[in-house]
This record gives sequence, C-alpha cells and structure tokens, in this order.
Amino acid sequence: MASAQGMGTANEDTVHISPTGVVVLDGLSAPKDLPMGCIHGTPWFVRQLGTKLINLIGDNEISLRGSLRRAIEDVNELHSHTCKLEQEAVPASTVVMVRERENFLEYLVLSDNVLVLDLGSDGIKVITDKRVEEVASKEMREALQGPTGTPEHAARVAALVTAQRRLRNKPDGYWVASTDPAAADEAITGSVDLARVQQAALLSDGASRLVDSFGALTWAGLLALLRTEGPAALIARTREAELTDPVGKQWPRFKRSDDATAAYLTHLRAEHRGEQ
Repeated sequence: MASAQGMGTANEDTVHISPTGVVVLDGLSAPKDLPMGCIHGTPWFVRQLGTKLINLIGDNEISLRGSLRRAIEDVNELHSHTCKLEQEAVPASTVVMVRERENFLEYLVLSDNVLVLDLGSDGIKVITDKRVEEVASKEMREALQGPTGTPEHAARVAALVTAQRRLRNKPDGYWVASTDPAAADEAITGSVDLARVQQAALLSDGASRLVDSFGALTWAGLLALLRTEGPAALIARTREAELTDPVGKQWPRFKRSDDATAAYLTHLRAEHRGEQ
C-alpha cells in the first residue's frame, strides 16, 4: 500500500489493513473559504473513521454495511459535543473496503473510490459509485474549466462544493460517509468466491485517474504496474502525468494533483491458504 499528499495542506486519504481486511478512505476536500461545522477537520475524520472500520470488519457477525453504520455512529460520539454535526458543512469521506469471510471476498464501495478485481478467466471487474457525477452538473462543468491554480478556478470549485453539500446524503443526491449513519445503507456491496480472485486493488480517485480520467492506462495495465512495481510506483507515474498537464488543459480536473492512495492485494485464493 502507499498514500501520498496532493496539492492540499494535508493528506485527506487514509488506508488501514488487518489480517483479513483493507479499508481505503478519501476525505472530501473543503475549500478554505467555506464554512466547516467541525473543529477537527477532514484528516482527523478519516483517521477516526478508518480506525473504527478496520476494527469492526474483523467481526464476521456484522455486515459491511452494519460496520460502516456503526463506525459513523461511533465517530459522531467522539465530537458531537464540540462540533455542529447537524450542518451541511461537516467532514465526509468516500469508502472502499474488502474483507475475507470464509471462502468469499466481501466488498463495500461508497462514492467514487474504486475497487478493481482480477477474476482470471472471468476478466476484470471494476466497482465504483459515480452518483456524485450525476448531481450539480452545471457547477461541475464550470469547475472543470481551467486553468487550475487560478483564483477563478478556485471560485468555481468552491461553488461546486457548496452545491454538492446541499445534495449530500439526500435521496435525490449522492451518498458519502459523514454524520448520517443511513448512508451505509446506500453503499454498493457484494461478494465473490475467493478462489476466483487473482489480485485486487483498492484506489482513491487520485490513484485511479491514470485510467478513468487520463486514459493513460487500462485497468489491466494498472494491475500489472501494481504487481511489478508496487503502489508507490503507480502514484509516482500519476504525478509524472499530472506534471505534463499542470493547468488541466488536456485532462480537466478540480485539482492539479490530488491525494492518492492505493492498496494492492494478491495471493487471496483459498488454495494459497491450504483450504479446499
């Protein structure tokens, strides 16, 4: 696994591992000129949520959705007495996590983190939740207009975040992990036979952009890079690509470079553990 800060003041991604599970979170950035109802900030929130999740998913009696619901409730208790959690302007995070449970690999994806599963002869399966791209479309188009790094571009991104906050965790909007435990019920979940999984990757959107934003790699190519050179090399390759287009002319984006986190899993199949 590897994680690297983008152009922000702190890395708002986090990754946690246990003997049977992996959790990757990507905190939603808040422009500094917008209000925030939490005094702790997004990096604190993702660390707390990730720690709760990696402990909870170790209990096979709790579903992954149940684990996320409980983790949100637990983090709420940590700061409900100091922060205004009823506001729209509170920390939030995308989620992708997997867990080995008996002979299955269970997964949960909430918002635009990416899970890539290599299922051998059945091909590559990519799971992500792009509902955020279906809301505030006018503001999103404007926020993708460059050049990045200018005050005008920053103002358009702030307008997008303001619009998205009004639609966050609403039936006609999109869903992320924040202060509403009900968001867990909206996550994409599933399971695959562990014996089918050759390798897997959990990615924040800053680490998936070589494929889904830049088109510089295929998903098979990304897995090959992870397998041969590792997650840090994927992030380094992403930074190299970003530097060739610093103002977002070729690849329009909200940030010149984003926090990037990748976790790579291999040797997952049951026979590797001596099970039949």
